[in-house]
Amino acid sequence: MKYFGTDGFRGEANKGLTVDHAFKIGRYVGWYYGARQERKARVVVGKDTRRSSYMFESALVAGLVASGADAYMLHVIPTPGVAYETVDGRFDCGIMISASHNPYTDNGIKLVNGEGYKMDEEVLELIEDYIDGKCDVPLATGDSIGATIDYMQGRNRYIAFLISSANFSLQGVKIGLDCANGSASSVAKPVFDALGADVRVINNSPDGFNINVDCGSTHIDRLRRHVVEQGLDVGFAYDGDADRCIAVDERGNVVDGDLILYVCGVYLNKHGRLTGGTVVPTVMSNYGLFKAFDEARLSYETTAVGDKHVYACMRANGYSLGGEQSGHIIFGDIECTGDGIMTSLRVMEVLRAERETLSQLCAPVKLYPQLLTNVRVTDRDAAMADEGVLASVKQAEEFLGDRGRVLVRASGTEPLVRVLAEAPTKELCEEASAFTLKALDSFKVE
Repeated sequence: MKYFGTDGFRGEANKGLTVDHAFKIGRYVGWYYGARQERKARVVVGKDTRRSSYMFESALVAGLVASGADAYMLHVIPTPGVAYETVDGRFDCGIMISASHNPYTDNGIKLVNGEGYKMDEEVLELIEDYIDGKCDVPLATGDSIGATIDYMQGRNRYIAFLISSANFSLQGVKIGLDCANGSASSVAKPVFDALGADVRVINNSPDGFNINVDCGSTHIDRLRRHVVEQGLDVGFAYDGDADRCIAVDERGNVVDGDLILYVCGVYLNKHGRLTGGTVVPTVMSNYGLFKAFDEARLSYETTAVGDKHVYACMRANGYSLGGEQSGHIIFGDIECTGDGIMTSLRVMEVLRAERETLSQLCAPVKLYPQLLTNVRVTDRDAAMADEGVLASVKQAEEFLGDRGRVLVRASGTEPLVRVLAEAPTKELCEEASAFTLKALDSFKVE
């Protein structure tokens, strides 16, 4: 697709993604759902805390009401909150303004359909055609013009949903939260406060520019220090739109998405709540996770990188747990998207039920060293199809045997081939990578 990637339309604010783009997206969405159902469309809109989110919100809402839709404004809320309220409030679709973990200079527009899933590609293609001037839609007039509704009650309902999903008390538990100066800033603490936790929050003072700056799930060191210095039981860090969560155990060790999948997968399977006894990670999950799943007698089905691929597999097979190393975890029996705050609640459920620390629960997993090398190539498709490259991967696998693996994949957005090696030692990773890196020499950009 030209504008919409795997995670919406994203770019530098007013360069790659402009106010005009936002207005046109609102115009087409407002018209499309109204014409389809011969009534006013109802669309719910949320945003994160970056400075440009406010202007994109205004442009989107202007486009929506100009096409006859009623726009319900949630204001600052996590992305999963928009997905939840789209379904709970029976809206035609939901729109989230966010660039997730990107710097504040970027922004993005994500669309979800009435079922809370990522918007169908057929509809996104129609929107792209409208942006490019290939079709036109009428302006609403008279009483057909839409209205804007301040919809703070929707955010309150999302907070209530998170609280009600936890059937346990956190009284006496000391929890650190890193809200990344983003969407979690207005939601996470009230949830944990309501459950009785002793909450110590950092990075929850957004100013429009500090979202994701040296904080949150992509900069975990501040939370690690916070947990150790404050003597906390556990810590959770979210990204800018709070659909991801990375944890920190009581010792200050990082517990990434792979470890969260293990901890929750083992627990859910023990209690008969892991559908098919199967977890859905991506091919980029650590080899040590797969080994730990084998030892715990859990099945797993890997997908391509991207939460949309994870959820597609989960939905097609009825699986209840999947996610990515980055902390994007989906609990399919509860939600249809990754939700950082929900993930932290599910981890706390395991801690409370098992009466063990997070470090104890993670102990069976021995994560392997990883070596990721990005090779800039002249033609990534030709490189991926080259017999010499394919043969080199087989050589690397034979060299490692059951000690690790080599994974080669093309970037979806850049002329890069990514070579990932995993083995018990860094030296073995380097040796295994060398087979494929040598085979890629003829494709490298000089």
